[in-house]
Amino acid sequence: MRIGIFGTGNMADALGTQWVRAGHEVLVSGRDPAKARALAGRIGPGAYAGSWAEAAAFGEAVLLAVRDHAVPEVLEAAGAGAGALRGRTLIDCVNAVVPGRFTLATEGGPGMARRIADAAPGAHVVKAFNLCHVDIWRMRPPAFDGTPLGVPLCGDDPAALARVRSLIADIGCRPVDGGGLARAGLLEATAAFVIGAWAGGADVRGMFPPFDPGHRPARSPAHP
Repeated sequence: MRIGIFGTGNMADALGTQWVRAGHEVLVSGRDPAKARALAGRIGPGAYAGSWAEAAAFGEAVLLAVRDHAVPEVLEAAGAGAGALRGRTLIDCVNAVVPGRFTLATEGGPGMARRIADAAPGAHVVKAFNLCHVDIWRMRPPAFDGTPLGVPLCGDDPAALARVRSLIADIGCRPVDGGGLARAGLLEATAAFVIGAWAGGADVRGMFPPFDPGHRPARSPAHP
């Protein structure tokens, strides 16, 4: 698959590297062309560098991996408003979290995924890869106690969802369907909560135990 990447930061590096190892081609883009070329060089054969517009045109899928405040500028520079991403799978891993407060910067208005979809008419936005620290995405594979990491994704277009599920599986993870794009705000809020918990030193691994519909927990007399 050909994948365009908006951004030259850690997420672009981690996921771009994983996808090239899996046999895909990526074209990375950023404000600084020299930085984009350096990242492509680090990723290795199968990685190229170009402009925002070239990344938009290159990818069957495009990863948006920039800071939340830069999203409008980047999408405009890529020509998204003019339809440059029409028909493309646009993967949104952006977390709009207020530093130190760990609340959503989009609170009171549309969530980040919805804003991206509005700014990129015709693109098939899929929210994914936003719940884990970048070092998790560098693992080969991201798995814990022999269990592949589950990666939630939200989107509306069946073909785009299938494409992102494939990219999740290609790095050794397990896709977890989270519903339509209207539910992406729940993923964004979850990220804000979990980032705050991590920053406070909490161990969140036991927050979501496996669900066995056949299991009925014992009830005490105080809790009939």
